[in-house]
Amino acid sequence: MLKLTLYIGMEVVIAVSSVIGNVMVVWAVRINRSLRDTTFCFIVSLALADIAVGALVIPLAITISIGLQTHFYSCLLVACSVLVLTQSSILALLAIAIDRYLRVKIPMSYKRVVTPRRAGSAVLLCWLVSFIVGLTPMFGWNNLQRLHDNGSLITDDLLVTCEFETVISMDYMVYFNFFGWVLPPLLLMLAIYMEIFYMIHKQLNKKVKTLFGTQTLFSRELKLAKSLAFVLFLFAVSWLPLHILNCITLFCPNCNKPMFLIYIAIILTHGNSAVNPIVYAFRIKKFRMAFRKIWKQYLLCEFRPAERFPQRGSQRGHSHERRLRQNDDDDDDV
Repeated sequence: MLKLTLYIGMEVVIAVSSVIGNVMVVWAVRINRSLRDTTFCFIVSLALADIAVGALVIPLAITISIGLQTHFYSCLLVACSVLVLTQSSILALLAIAIDRYLRVKIPMSYKRVVTPRRAGSAVLLCWLVSFIVGLTPMFGWNNLQRLHDNGSLITDDLLVTCEFETVISMDYMVYFNFFGWVLPPLLLMLAIYMEIFYMIHKQLNKKVKTLFGTQTLFSRELKLAKSLAFVLFLFAVSWLPLHILNCITLFCPNCNKPMFLIYIAIILTHGNSAVNPIVYAFRIKKFRMAFRKIWKQYLLCEFRPAERFPQRGSQRGHSHERRLRQNDDDDDDV
């Protein structure tokens, strides 16, 4: 009982942190024009999935943990919602990796190739694939037949004690989900980031000027790539333990799995939704500045006095406006 209470308490903390942190991420992109490029479009998609984890998945997970009896398909829908959001996070991370690769590979024609419209289409495609992959158990690849065969159904009304492994087939989780839609994207992202770091270091070692002025472009790309690769690393560390436990369940059904290990693995997966905003705040200056502005201006109500802009006709005014636009669009502070 103590373990369950501790688990529920940690889940509540993670849920609140995830919702607040990722709302701040979306809010930061909304108020900071320099964060509205294609990479941060995918980051917003990732943040929306993490908000849903905190606001929807974790409360449902807590409900499941107390052994609630529900209809089989109600429980299955709850489990599938977790799978949809997990898959959307993976595909968002993959889209981010591909976007950074193109930014380094074709810097001259990047903005012509990766347009906002194509980025939006990529986000929609990621979510569409996520729904297809995550909702596959709803269309038959589940444990209903197995429960019928072993007599585990409580009544003929398909009532079950709602637990993830009760309704989700481990064949689906291991062969289709993990080996098909989790592990390959993670390995592909690993290869992409290795190639990105190789190309950036190769350009930095040339010590020659580029069309963008100097090596500044590749230096800031290296900083941002490191931050995003760290987000990927945290995702892998958070989700691989649970998938490893699923593999043990499938390939060694008689092996003992301590309950506290299962709780830890679940908390790691949910906790991943809360850590990304912390990474952005500490490693990406634009997010840190936007978070500070939100905290001071909108939460503490420390409004700055209205700025007096120079008159339109003055040369000083034109220079001031140009500097503002340059500072707003500059990416040196990633």
